[in-house]
Amino acid sequence: MAIDASARIHPSAHVESGAVIGPDCQIGPFCLIGADVRLARGVVVKSHAVLTGKTEIGEETVVFPFATIGEIPQDLKFRGEQTMLRIGARNRIREHVTINTGTEGGGGLTEIGDDCLIMAGAHVAHDCRIGNNVILVNNAALAGHCVIEDEVIVGGLSGIHQFVRIGRGAMIGAVTMVTADVIPYGLVQGPRGALDGLNLVGLKRRGLDRGDIGALRDLFNSLSDGNFRERARQAAEAEDATAQVREVLDFILGPSDRSFLTPR
Repeated sequence: MAIDASARIHPSAHVESGAVIGPDCQIGPFCLIGADVRLARGVVVKSHAVLTGKTEIGEETVVFPFATIGEIPQDLKFRGEQTMLRIGARNRIREHVTINTGTEGGGGLTEIGDDCLIMAGAHVAHDCRIGNNVILVNNAALAGHCVIEDEVIVGGLSGIHQFVRIGRGAMIGAVTMVTADVIPYGLVQGPRGALDGLNLVGLKRRGLDRGDIGALRDLFNSLSDGNFRERARQAAEAEDATAQVREVLDFILGPSDRSFLTPR
């Protein structure tokens, strides 16, 4: 066990031998920190949280009460193999969140980037890959092997099917079931999610000018007419595509075993 001298650990917390607690960490009352857990500088673990498994948590991340981080996957194929969970810096992991380690069949790693907000009751399953600045609203649930790119928002009580990819800057509305890939900057809503347009609010917040937004809107309209992938292939032949348009086209034409949510 390696506990930095500047770390503050409540007497009722249990830190197992082998854990690494970095400088300026705070461990609250009645927490459990497992033997294979590594906490970087300034991590705060509030009361009654459980951190277990082979789990690494980056600087200044805060784990709120009753979260369970690094438990084994909810996967009947899991046979106890050692897999891991890696969480980046400055994340906010709220009450009752559950995040599982990976599985051997899925690459052995669940990974979350930096500056994410994972709200109360959300679930991140095995082998998920989450980027930076992602928000999972209360009780959102990601099934295994999902890929959530940077700056995505998943609305409350929404569910993401296993192996689904959600492209950068997309917005998933509340109480939505997403069963297919979502293009970058897409807006998805409805009980059985459908692609309803672009996340215009998110695009404006990111400072995109009217021309770039207009180019994305033109692409979206073109994808609405005919075969989705074929229209994307045709659009990819244009030499004057903006960076955001090229990002969407690369996402559509990249490797995936799943279909896409297409415009209504």
